Amino acid sequence: MRTQNPGRHEGLRAATAAGVLLLLTLAGCGTGTSGTLNAGPPPSASATPSAAISSPVTPASTPPAPAPPSPAAVAGPAVLARSEPATLDIPTIGLRTELLKLGLRENGSLQVPEDSGNGAPAGWYNGSPTPGERGPSVMLGHVNALGGATGVFADLRKLTPGTEINVARTDGTTAVFTVDHGAQYNKNNFPTLEVYGNTPGAELRLITCDGYDPATQLFDDNYVIYAKLKT
Repeated sequence: MRTQNPGRHEGLRAATAAGVLLLLTLAGCGTGTSGTLNAGPPPSASATPSAAISSPVTPASTPPAPAPPSPAAVAGPAVLARSEPATLDIPTIGLRTELLKLGLRENGSLQVPEDSGNGAPAGWYNGSPTPGERGPSVMLGHVNALGGATGVFADLRKLTPGTEINVARTDGTTAVFTVDHGAQYNKNNFPTLEVYGNTPGAELRLITCDGYDPATQLFDDNYVIYAKLKT
């Protein structure tokens, strides 16, 4: 059961996140080495097997500030009241994971899900709207785990338009999203505002690494699932 609250203006939070996320990096996407899942700047060149977290990356230039939402966007489709996510469930690919809450470190880099050897759960970036609020709620997960095992988001490419994604929230409700499409982007040309910018309704972004290069043992790309709140 979903509780509607069409009066909130949570798209503004997504616009703010779009600028901040140019500095975010997520380690652990390499096979047996360190990789990065970043939202804008080139990935770290580090390939040290024991590295757990990559160094923050400084963008080459400051991105333009995103425009505030238009009145039409604010008066868009109904959304849910704020409530932080607890679990992510995608039955078609057998995925169910508890969700960590990821914030920013003092140096501007993103806190990352720690892999202790059994894989790491996905994480929700708490600078983005909660799932069901207006704007894109952002979740990140590893494509693999230590020792070459599969990561929590290893099967995102199997998701097809119309697939349901369930996010259980701490208020006892479940936000149900349907997949719109997936897209692969080179990390050097990540479309930050397209992924993190304001949206007229409640949306979801699932982000992982892609484009594995055997020569470097790193992933050169990101794969993003775009989903919208089911109405």
